Amino acid sequence: MTYCLGIRVADGLVCLADGRITSGNQVTNAQKLSMHGGGSAQFAIMTSGLRSLRDKTLAYLERDMRKNHQTGFATMLDAVTAYCQCLRAVAKEDREQLESSDLAFNLHTLIAGAQPEDDDPSIFLVYPEGNWIEVDRRTPYLSIGATAYGKPILDRALTFDTSMTTALKLAYLSFDSSRFSSADVGFPIDLATYSRGERRWRKAHYDYDDLREQRIWWNEHIKKLAIDMPDGPWLSELRPGANTAHLTVVSEDKGKG
Repeated sequence: MTYCLGIRVADGLVCLADGRITSGNQVTNAQKLSMHGGGSAQFAIMTSGLRSLRDKTLAYLERDMRKNHQTGFATMLDAVTAYCQCLRAVAKEDREQLESSDLAFNLHTLIAGAQPEDDDPSIFLVYPEGNWIEVDRRTPYLSIGATAYGKPILDRALTFDTSMTTALKLAYLSFDSSRFSSADVGFPIDLATYSRGERRWRKAHYDYDDLREQRIWWNEHIKKLAIDMPDGPWLSELRPGANTAHLTVVSEDKGKG
């Protein structure tokens, strides 16, 4: 399992991918966020699924780009179309053999960026079958892998108008929630941003100790927020010693004969 996240805000894109790979009881690290193309035609790819499928599909894509798209793609739609063709070729070659070994053809992919003819950057989620969806303003993020744990904070706090600075924080907190609740997600992480104004990518790599200050701050403040939250109606009714005149008292002895 993994956790990969792509966020689109007015200022550009934020991409995050964890680096943990689990196989049985073995844990290793590997890069899941890679950059492809060059110059103004560069785009990011993040994947979740069998590592062998990722490596083969990307190898086919790089070969296709060297042969047929040496100057890059005109639009992100062209880049996604080329990737889907490579993915379907791999599926045709490998799906049957994988399924005969009780392995699923399970490669999910996020493709993010902007090409020379694109007015704005975007993010696409490509499914194993080669069909895709595109991020939109109402839900300005797409994620793959162990997505359940990191979703609530994004749904609560992220909008298209969120600043890039805050989007980076939310991306980290989304990952941290996933890491905390899923043994298959963990450091290191790769973070990348695409500036809409500069039309430029920036990328960084962080390990556990690099984000110690942010992790401790969040742990302390989320506990404090729970303590400082206004008391609910349960305080006068359900805490020990509360008046239970109009409530049902559940006894441990009930039902014993």
